[in-house]
Amino acid sequence: MSSTATERAMREAIQKVATGPEYSKDLTFEEARAAMRHVLSDQADDVRTAVFLIALRMKRETDAENRGILAAIQENNITAEVDVDELVDVADPYDGHSRGLPMNAFIPAVLAACGVPAFCHGLEKVGPKYGITAHKVLKAAGVNVNKSPAEAAADIAAHGWAYVDQAAFAPRLHALIPLRERIIKRQVITTVEVLTRPLNGRQKTHLLTGYVHKAYPPVYTSLARAAGYDSAMIVRGVEGGVIPSLQQPALLHTYHGEAEAEVTELAPQALGIEQSTRAVPLPKDLPPAPAADDIATPFDVDAAARIAAETGQAALRGETGPAYDALVYAASIVLQHLGRADSLADAGEMVRHVLNNGQAAERFAALAA
Repeated sequence: MSSTATERAMREAIQKVATGPEYSKDLTFEEARAAMRHVLSDQADDVRTAVFLIALRMKRETDAENRGILAAIQENNITAEVDVDELVDVADPYDGHSRGLPMNAFIPAVLAACGVPAFCHGLEKVGPKYGITAHKVLKAAGVNVNKSPAEAAADIAAHGWAYVDQAAFAPRLHALIPLRERIIKRQVITTVEVLTRPLNGRQKTHLLTGYVHKAYPPVYTSLARAAGYDSAMIVRGVEGGVIPSLQQPALLHTYHGEAEAEVTELAPQALGIEQSTRAVPLPKDLPPAPAADDIATPFDVDAAARIAAETGQAALRGETGPAYDALVYAASIVLQHLGRADSLADAGEMVRHVLNNGQAAERFAALAA
């Protein structure tokens, strides 16, 4: 589509979605994709892009609009195929965590130790949360977070796991971060960017992602199918992440191939997990954020990321506690979903084995300085 055509598509899209609560109209898949193509082009105007994204949010995005925007993003991705038959994509929220220390960055190494190639992806920081991200945690642990998709694919082939950053696989989308920060509020990009599928297995690619609000499972299920994932695990996790509460039951939405989506209830007790906290707690003595900002995370995120890196690596070495249990829980969901274990309890034993014997720590250390 030419620059003139995409500009016209953007003008028409704004005219439809930005006419107030009574007269705004939904976009078709093709209209949304054409408008997002313009957003990602060199001709995009910040004001129009902001109006488009805000108007979509105010109107509430439809499934067709979500899928159209995701399709445009995927068209611009730099992707790589990994030399493995099956691959697990661990997709945690890109804006990070602010209520606990996230352990999602360590899940791929644990899965790799269990014989399941996996990767995670993200970016350094973005709103609306500006929380602790996998990028920051892995960087603090000495992992090179700036590798290309091809290099990440090679890491998985050699060591079973990797991290790939949005700056490397979706540079045009990543270039929108300053504008997203100026918009402040959540946009459709926040919803779809976790499903962009930068790496693929030779035969199958499986998604593990999370949600908080009840409306999102069907949204993510539709997007996962549209993105081409062969199966998906969509778990109600703490802060919308991929790790459920360590205290309370949680719902897991899954699908395999073209089969109907299913919902099951998870309970940490089924894995022998008995914790007094929902997630790995933040240290009480974290330093405050360097610059005061009422809408940003109030503590020093880099300091918290360093502590998360230390805590996660200790769990990989078999040190028990909330971090250890979080890794057991998330990895067990994947192992059972893929048929590597008959039950969550059996999967939990497999995960504890690779944590306790050092195999998970060895996998992680292969990519850490």
